[in-house]
Amino acid sequence: MGGTNRPFHPVLMFEFCADPKAIDGLKWMACYLTTPKHQQFYFSFLIVLALIAGTAPLVMLLGFCGAFMRRSAILPIKWLGHIYTSMVRGVPDIVFFLFVPIAMDQAFEYTRHRILCPEVTEPVYRGNDFVVCTAAKLPLSSSPQWVHETYGFILAMIAFAVVFGAFAANTIDGALRAVPKAQLETARAYGMSERQTFWRIHLPQMWTFALPGLSNLWMVLVKSTPLLFLLGIEDIVYWARELGGTKTSFFEYPHPDWRAWYFLSLLIFYLLLTWVSEKAFAALTRRVSRGMATQGGKDATAGNAAEPEIAGARL
Repeated sequence: MGGTNRPFHPVLMFEFCADPKAIDGLKWMACYLTTPKHQQFYFSFLIVLALIAGTAPLVMLLGFCGAFMRRSAILPIKWLGHIYTSMVRGVPDIVFFLFVPIAMDQAFEYTRHRILCPEVTEPVYRGNDFVVCTAAKLPLSSSPQWVHETYGFILAMIAFAVVFGAFAANTIDGALRAVPKAQLETARAYGMSERQTFWRIHLPQMWTFALPGLSNLWMVLVKSTPLLFLLGIEDIVYWARELGGTKTSFFEYPHPDWRAWYFLSLLIFYLLLTWVSEKAFAALTRRVSRGMATQGGKDATAGNAAEPEIAGARL
């Protein structure tokens, strides 16, 4: 799925970098840290952020679908929801990370093979090989590199969404059940329809109970992004290992084993990302808990009540 090149064109940053052997000190380091491979390394950080940003909505979509399926009154749908969440939660994540992209890729190619190449009668599974006609390949061999990169990235994003969507479904289902039934009955007593009760009462209050679990799930998603390396995508782990390894005099920029420094940069990146995430979820929790009969709601209400006093004291 992954390729060897990124869909952008690195350029030489400094003119004095034309001959690395003729420079040393800070100039050598400046040239070393701006090589095309290092630019790909920096670009891979954006790949990680794009994966998280693209996967999160899919996780929530599958989470709500799974939760509603588990709560469905139609038994086949309810069983399907329980099978999805139980199966994914009961199997190691790495198995699904490796299985989903391969299975989807072969399913797409098999479907295209049947539609585009009906004249081919040989089976697609030939021993250990999966063989389809040239027109059915995804992406086509004539496609530019960025198409191969994008295709592999989308398959990886779907794999992450399938895995974490099951955990989100379980969290959302539990949060929906945690909303006091008395409040829903009161809404119906005031004449609200089932749809109005859900959108105005049930769903807003559900977030108070769901956010703690969803915040933990977000953290796990962030920490699982290095698995992109296993899916054939040149992510930050790949480039840290590639650039940090020992480079002999045969290389343009020879250096000893610097992998510890590269992985230290990854450590700092993930710590900053999780720190920002914690602050964001804390603010979001205070917002959705305002006025609720929870400790978070009491704290938010107390904080709002104290604001006029503080403002008056300053005046």
